[in-house]
Formats: sequence, structure tokens, C-alpha cells
Amino acid sequence: MAKESFNWKSLFVNEEADNTSKKETENTPISNVNKFPESPTTFQPTESATNNPFLNEIFGVYEKGFESLNQTGFDFYEMYKSVISVGATNPQSYQMAFTMGKTINPQLSKSFLLEKSKYYAEEIEKVHAKYDATGNSRKKDLNDAITAEKGNLTRMISDLESKIAQLQNDLQKNKAELEKIDFKNKEQFSEIQLKIEANDLAKKKILDSINTIVTGINQYL
Repeated sequence: MAKESFNWKSLFVNEEADNTSKKETENTPISNVNKFPESPTTFQPTESATNNPFLNEIFGVYEKGFESLNQTGFDFYEMYKSVISVGATNPQSYQMAFTMGKTINPQLSKSFLLEKSKYYAEEIEKVHAKYDATGNSRKKDLNDAITAEKGNLTRMISDLESKIAQLQNDLQKNKAELEKIDFKNKEQFSEIQLKIEANDLAKKKILDSINTIVTGINQYL
């Protein structure tokens, strides 16, 4: 029954509250003659909670949940709302609320109110436990996802670092080979160059000889 009474918006999963009108019709209103003054509960956060941007929103969720538990007739909920509207530290507010409650329910007693207060407190504790478990479960899931993502990225980085190290090693080897090329081919390069020069000289020499003979033929014959 308690689970059905609580129909709160999830604190950690966004859901549309589509049954507001249903709740309003199910709650039996107190007649205007005997109705206590209503005012929003003023929530004063402690200094340590003032920096929590979700506190007022979630406190509003608890207030709506508390309201959804309200049963017909005058019980602790009406007593609570009346006292809060006048002032929880004002002794007269309790007497006024109790007197007004007696006009609605002549059998109203202190023990009845205290017993009903336990009911509301226990239901709120149940819902808190539910959403606390949900929040911690989502927190664990997120932490696991973060850990897994970090693990994957760490492995990728390690692989890339190994590849970079191998590439740097290959780079140094290739640079060393580049520096050796001239020295390694110097002798062969020199031999080819000398042969080219010898070819030029041999050609010149043989042509000079031929030209000498040609000159002699032209001069002496």
C-alpha cells in the first residue's frame, strides 16, 4: 500500500508526473469552514547544504510525496500543515490546530497523532531508502563506466607510446643509414668518376693521335 501511495518523481531518472489530477481527486478535501490556513513550508537549509543546487528541488519532491500520503479526515498531516503555517515554535499553534482538529474528528487524540506521525515517517524512510539505492546504483554504474573508459584509453595510450617508441627507433636507424650512404658508396663513386674521366682522356688522346696523322697527311702528301 505504501508503494502505491508514493508516486514521486524519480530523483535520479527523469519521469513525467502524469497522475497529478488523479491524486487531487482521490484526496478528500476538508471543508472551508474547518480548513486550517495553508502556506508553503519554508525550508531553511543548513550552512553546509547551501551550496547544493539540487536541495530545494528534492525537498519539494519530498513535500509532494508527503502530501500524496495524506489520508481522508484529520490526522497528523493536517496537524503538521496547520502548525507549520502558524509557526512550529509557537505553542499556541499546536493548541489551535488540535482544537480545530477536534471539531472535525471528536475522537482526535495526542496518541493518535503520534501514531500517525510514525506512519508518515516510516513511509518517507522507505522512499528515501529506495532512491538512495537508486542513486548509489547509478553512481556505481557511472564509476564503472568511467573506470572502463579510463582503462581502454590507458591501453590505447600505452599501445601508441610503444608504436611511437618503435617509430623513433626506426627513425634513428634510418638517419644512421642515411649518414652512411656517402661513405659506403664513396669508393664506388670515386671509381666510376675516375673511369668517366679516363674515358674522356682516352677519347681525347686517340682523337689527338688521329688528328695528328690527318694533319700530316694534309701537309706532306
